[in-house]
Amino acid sequence: MPIIINQIKTQPGTPHGEVIAKALKIAHINRQEIKSADIYKTSVDARDNKNIRLVHSVSVELKDKSREQALAGRNNNLSITAQSSISPVFGKVHKNGRVVIAGFGPAGMFCALILARYGYRPLVLERGSRIESRLEKVTRYINGGELDENTNIQFGEGGAGTFSDGKLTCRNKDTLCRLVLEEFVRFGAPEEILHKAKPHIGTDKLRGIVRAIREETEKLGGEIRFDTALCDILKTPGGVKIFTSDGGQEECSALVLALGHSARDTFEMLLQKGVYLEPKPFSVGARIEHLQKDIDVSLYGENAGDPLLPKGEYQLSFRNSQGRGVYTFCMCPGGYVMPCASEQATTVTNGMSEFSRGGKNANAAVVVSVTPEDYGKGVLDGVNFAREIEKRAYSLTGNKAPACTVGGFLNGKPSLDSRIEPTYSRGVACADLEKLFPGFVSDMLKTGLQNFSQKMQAFGQEEAILTAPETRTSSPVRITRSEESRQSINFDGIYPCGEGAGYAGGIMSAAVDGIKTALAVMKSQAPD
Repeated sequence: MPIIINQIKTQPGTPHGEVIAKALKIAHINRQEIKSADIYKTSVDARDNKNIRLVHSVSVELKDKSREQALAGRNNNLSITAQSSISPVFGKVHKNGRVVIAGFGPAGMFCALILARYGYRPLVLERGSRIESRLEKVTRYINGGELDENTNIQFGEGGAGTFSDGKLTCRNKDTLCRLVLEEFVRFGAPEEILHKAKPHIGTDKLRGIVRAIREETEKLGGEIRFDTALCDILKTPGGVKIFTSDGGQEECSALVLALGHSARDTFEMLLQKGVYLEPKPFSVGARIEHLQKDIDVSLYGENAGDPLLPKGEYQLSFRNSQGRGVYTFCMCPGGYVMPCASEQATTVTNGMSEFSRGGKNANAAVVVSVTPEDYGKGVLDGVNFAREIEKRAYSLTGNKAPACTVGGFLNGKPSLDSRIEPTYSRGVACADLEKLFPGFVSDMLKTGLQNFSQKMQAFGQEEAILTAPETRTSSPVRITRSEESRQSINFDGIYPCGEGAGYAGGIMSAAVDGIKTALAVMKSQAPD
C-alpha cells in the first residue's frame, strides 16, 4: 500500500519530476527503492499572495512493503494511502421482493451501482426524467418557461448535483472517498480529480458521467424507472410494500430512501405512515456575485491571471457570541446563479459552473444557520420555514428573483446599480431583502458581510450583487436510522440514505453514504 509524502511546497510551474524528487529527498528514500511514484494531491497556498506556493502530496510505492510501514511510523509528514476498495459481507437469507432505491442522485446512483455489481439487481425509482429529457425541461425553465415540478434542477437523473459545480470535496476523511473519485474517472471524469485538493467536474462533464453510471447499472441487471415517484409505503410481515405514481406496486426486500433534500411531499408521506423523522438545522440566505477577476486579485494579488493558478475560490465563516453562524457555501468560480424552484409560485437560487469555470462572475451562497429553536419543533416546521421564504420571494418579484447590491442591503436603500451583471437567467428585480427574511437572518447576513469584508478585499465591494433566496443548503429533516444496521429506527426494511435523509452534504459524502448503505443491504440478505 503506497505511502503519502505530505507538505511538498513548490512554486507554480515546477516540473512534475522535480516535485517527486523533492518528496523523495524529504522522506530519505532512494530512487532504487521505488516501484512507482506520482503526485497524489495538490493545493494552493495563497496566504502570502506575493509568494504563492503549490502544496503537494506525493504517492510512493516501494519494492519493500515493510519499509513503507516503517517510514510512515516515524515521520509526521508521511502516511499510508487510503484503501480504495470494499469487501462486502453477503447475507444468507433470500428475502421476498427486490431491493428498491427511491432517488437517483449521488447516493442512489452509487448504492444501485454497487448492488448491481454484486448480483442484487436493484430497482431504482426516480421521480424526474433521464438526463436527456431532463436537460430539455431544465433549459426551458431557466430561460423563462414553465416549471415541471417533477423534473427540474432538484429532481431528475443525477439529482441536484447534476446542475452544480460538480464539487468532489468531502469534509470527512472516509477512505471510500478515494473509491468514489476513481469511479468518477472510470466513467469519464478527468483524471486530474484524483490529484487536486479541491476537485470538481463541472455540470457539463457530470451529465455524461451520470448517464454512463446509469447504463452500467442497467447492464449489470439493475432497473431504473424514470418519471416514477414513490407515493406510499406499507409495512408487511416480509418487509415493505410500495406504491408508485404510475399506479404500480412492488414488494421490497429493502427500501433505500435516497430522496434528496427537496422531496418535501415524500417527507410528508413518511411522517403520515409513522416513519420516525426529526427536524434538523440547516441554513438560508442569498447568492453573492463578484467579478471572478476581483476574486482572483483578492486571493492572488499581482499574480492574478497567472494561467498556472486555478480560478480563485474562497470559504469564509463567522460565529457570533450566541453561537449563530454565517458562512459562504458552494462557491462556484466562473459560474452562474441558477433558478432552482421545485414548487409552483416559489423562487429558489443555487450556483452552477462548468468544468472550465470560464464565466465572468464568481458566486457563492452566503447563508445563516437556523435551528428548530428558530422555526419550531415540529418535524416539518423547517420545511415550512424554507417554503414561506420561497413563496415570499415570488410574491415580491414574480418570475424574477429578488436582488440588490450589498451596499443597498447594508444601507437599507435597495439598488441594482452595479458594474456586475447578474447571471440569474430568468432575470432579477430590485427588492428589499429585509422583507424576505426574518429579522435575525437579515441581521446575521449583514454581520457576516461586514466581517468577510475585513478578511477578503472583494467582500468590501458594495456593488456585489445579492440574489435570493438560497434555501436548499441541506435537508431540514433527518430520517433517523440505527447506526449499526443503517435501517430506520422504527421501520424495519427502510434504509435512510444520503443528503435528503440528513446523513450527507454534497456529492461525495452522499455517494459514500450510498456505498455504505449498499454494503448494509448486502449484509442483511443474499443476492438475487
